[in-house]
Amino acid sequence: MQITVTEKWQVTIPKPLRKQLGLHPGQVLDMRAERGHLVASKAAELDAVERAYGILRLGHSTDRILTSLRGKADAV
Repeated sequence: MQITVTEKWQVTIPKPLRKQLGLHPGQVLDMRAERGHLVASKAAELDAVERAYGILRLGHSTDRILTSLRGKADAV
């Protein structure tokens, strides 16, 4: 199956390939050159925790935030 590269360096993946590979809009692909060939594969998807990790920038340590929310811990 042949695909044409546009003037903007874009390609369209033909519908039969999209369907066969289960690709969807927004799907991330890993691209690499392999012995003179362009190879694309679906990138591993992150789980919900990995996607959310590090998105909050609170400017304080976790301990400081928890202390401000809970108060100081009582000594046992």
